[in-house]
Amino acid sequence: MRAQSSATASPRIAVGAASAQPGGGASFGTVQAALGVVAFSLTFPATAWGLEGFGPWTLIAVRSILAAAVAGGCLLALRVAPPERRHRLGLAVVGAGVVLGFPLLTTLALQTSTTAHAAVVVGLLPLTTALLSALRVGTRPSRTFWIAALAGAAAVIAFTVQQSGGALTSADAYLFAALLVCAAGYTEGGRLAREMPGWQVIGWALVLCLPLTVPMAAVALSYEPVHLAAHAVTGLLWVAIGSQFLGLVVWYRGMAAIGIPKASQLQLAQPLLTLVWSVLLLGEHLPVAAPLTAAAVLVCIAVTQRARG
Repeated sequence: MRAQSSATASPRIAVGAASAQPGGGASFGTVQAALGVVAFSLTFPATAWGLEGFGPWTLIAVRSILAAAVAGGCLLALRVAPPERRHRLGLAVVGAGVVLGFPLLTTLALQTSTTAHAAVVVGLLPLTTALLSALRVGTRPSRTFWIAALAGAAAVIAFTVQQSGGALTSADAYLFAALLVCAAGYTEGGRLAREMPGWQVIGWALVLCLPLTVPMAAVALSYEPVHLAAHAVTGLLWVAIGSQFLGLVVWYRGMAAIGIPKASQLQLAQPLLTLVWSVLLLGEHLPVAAPLTAAAVLVCIAVTQRARG
């Protein structure tokens, strides 16, 4: 029996190790992280669509349950063993930050904020993630990296202040809190993705949150009206499958390959991508300052990706 168990477990360990360190090295890791950014850039427009037919609490809970169903199905189909005890605290941080905290806070913010405004505020996420990574994981990026990262953050802040007229709204409080919890989830998830496949990191985090999300959905559905429409259903499906699961799968794999600080700086492009989707999908007006901010941000991305830690 022991020999049979070892023979069965070995291929799984080999597959897990191969998944945790994807082929293609840094270049492939950059591509995966970039795909995650593209998926995330559609989150706010999709959330705005979802809010057309679902209440905020319903949208948050149901999206997590749908994503957990997909992730749980994959875990069961591949007969993945439960996470080790030493990984569970980290998975709880991922769940609290990425599965619950960030979706909750940004959805509440989008009830009174435009997706364009929310996108540029959340543009500070890369710098926040890099800072938490330095504290938690012990990464030490170069001085050039930090100068470029701070310059990119300054461009985002200037854009935000210019668009808001210098006055912060109540939605900004939700957004700034979302920055902290999401950065914590990204940092911990990136650390775990070095020890287990990235898709299992978000998969187990989603499953572990089910004892909270299922009761939340039951209560929310009893209080909030639901109006099924094409936009609402499409938005719900995207934030559940595209953003909450598939996007995080490639994102965590990318972070494991190229490092948390460099991967986080790719997200400097996310606010500008979201602005484009906001115009195309929601009909919002693109701010005049957006092209200048885009150019500054892309330069900063190029510098941070070349800077050696």
